Amino acid sequence: MTAPRTSNNTSKFILVLGTLASIIIVGGVLYQAQQDGLVDEEILSIPEQNIVTAITEPDVPEASIPETVSAIVTANQVVEETPALPSLDESDSFVRKRVALMSNKDNLQSWLATNDLLRRTASYLDGLSRGVVLSKIFPLSAPEGKFTTHRDEDGIWLNAGNYERYNSSILVLTSIDMKLMAQMFHFSRPLIERAFSELGYQPRQMDGIILTALEQILSAPIIVEPIRLTRESVAYKFADPEIESLSPLQKQLVRSGPENTKRIQKQALLLKNALLDPSGTS
Repeated sequence: MTAPRTSNNTSKFILVLGTLASIIIVGGVLYQAQQDGLVDEEILSIPEQNIVTAITEPDVPEASIPETVSAIVTANQVVEETPALPSLDESDSFVRKRVALMSNKDNLQSWLATNDLLRRTASYLDGLSRGVVLSKIFPLSAPEGKFTTHRDEDGIWLNAGNYERYNSSILVLTSIDMKLMAQMFHFSRPLIERAFSELGYQPRQMDGIILTALEQILSAPIIVEPIRLTRESVAYKFADPEIESLSPLQKQLVRSGPENTKRIQKQALLLKNALLDPSGTS
């Protein structure tokens, strides 16, 4: 199930970036909230290791992301042959090179300074679809400054100033064109399918995982009211049981603040719509 290749010059330049960029968009800021646990001693805790090790037989969602429609070529048209995709094992440098053409943001380049990028992509999206942020997958930037709280007679509260710690990363994530991301996903789909197949997934399961990961983001609540915390031991938790019962991914979105959550959700919605409507008719 591979998408037809296109002769569009833009697609040639950016080839494999699509799924990688979608990961960064739906997961980048969330991961940085997770990194607070490494930077600050007092932080809302999520026992990630306990979550990811409790592996059962999951009900893997299935879906179908429509393929792009090939242009009709007549006998008088000359079609320039598109370059061949690299092998999965040799795709890292190819990906980084295309990312460099796509963005000059230093953070974006540093996030990709690792190996097996497409395999990491598949694993990261698999985690996001289950509401888990696999924080060791990509070396993303930690939030700026220190996590802070304040106390009054009513209890412990999350300082709204914490939200500003993610602004620089949000600027990088929101600078990316989601329609272009979808085009890049379709063009690089054979490699992405191969990476998912190594995890035991079929193409329709891959599509379901990607769309479910985006839905995890889109269904996170926007909380504009002050957020109260509790502290039973070293770590903080949300005092509101409804917030505390959210998935780890959604709780980390809450930590990034309502405005940042809205920005990430806007990007996730744009990407979802572009994936489901590759012709751009909607």
